[in-house]
Amino acid sequence: MKVLITGTAGFIGSQLALRLLARGDEVVGIDNLNDYYDVSLKEARLARLHPHAGFTEARIDIEDRPAMEALFAEHKPNKVVNLAAQAGVRYSLENPHSYVESNIVGFMNILEGCRYNGVEHLVYASSSSVYGANTNMPFSIHNNVDHPLSMYAATKKANELMAHTYSHLYDLPTTGLRFFTVYGPWGRPDMALFLFTRKILAGEPIDVFNHGKHRRDFTYIDDIVEGVIRTLDRVAEPNPDWNGKHPDPGTSSAPYRLYNIGNNAPVELMHYIKVLEDCLGKKAEMNMLPLQPGDVPDTYADVDDLVKEVGYKPATSVEDGVARFVEWYRDYYQV
Repeated sequence: MKVLITGTAGFIGSQLALRLLARGDEVVGIDNLNDYYDVSLKEARLARLHPHAGFTEARIDIEDRPAMEALFAEHKPNKVVNLAAQAGVRYSLENPHSYVESNIVGFMNILEGCRYNGVEHLVYASSSSVYGANTNMPFSIHNNVDHPLSMYAATKKANELMAHTYSHLYDLPTTGLRFFTVYGPWGRPDMALFLFTRKILAGEPIDVFNHGKHRRDFTYIDDIVEGVIRTLDRVAEPNPDWNGKHPDPGTSSAPYRLYNIGNNAPVELMHYIKVLEDCLGKKAEMNMLPLQPGDVPDTYADVDDLVKEVGYKPATSVEDGVARFVEWYRDYYQV
């Protein structure tokens, strides 16, 4: 199978590409290597892919329409996984235009590429942030999600709507995956675990938002990748029981599906920090700060549909996952 992955220099994209290459798939990887965070880390992730004969790299922007049209026409992928996006909730308050360019315009180019090149299945990253102001826990794909709290969340919700339109109009099977707080080796330096680790080791104070009372459904990277592969292999189909009088947001009469991929076990931020302190053998100095604009207090994934339809449930504990991250971090940065 030939799989086009966008965001192959990214945290999830690079690990997914490795797994697909290991099982014998061809991977065409797209990334623009922007400087939102450390480019050398992105280069190091890509360096792990280059030894594989089945890997082809394309350094382009997904919002570059002519380049995307040419790439789809040349490679004719069987399936597509879109993981390229402008990430980060707080950054979307500072630079909202970058989210529209990458997450909306870029996604439009991917949908068109799939439409005109016979792609069998498009799997794309959504986010737990789409649940926004919802407080009914655990978050279910069958809940309404019309109250986003950040521009990032709004673009991810828009991706789900755009995908449904193409599933309906062009019979393009699409599956959206709502990821819940992904962490682990090779992670993003702008995320809490990376920031906390660097600052604790350097003896600097860490910023703890919402006075540490956040609860997050922290999901280990290997569990996320396994969930992506299993959903990629299970092509989305119409729900024969879907009814327009009582529309189910998570399915459709078109070949369209949504799934949460989360650990289904929320952890309070203070416990997460305690686990990290234990792994580092060092206590954190903390700046206790209020809830930040765009943030939600808690996330908790209902994964019943993922278990029932895909046969998978993430299960890595934060104790195991944080320990593996710290081992990688010490080795990578030689600290």
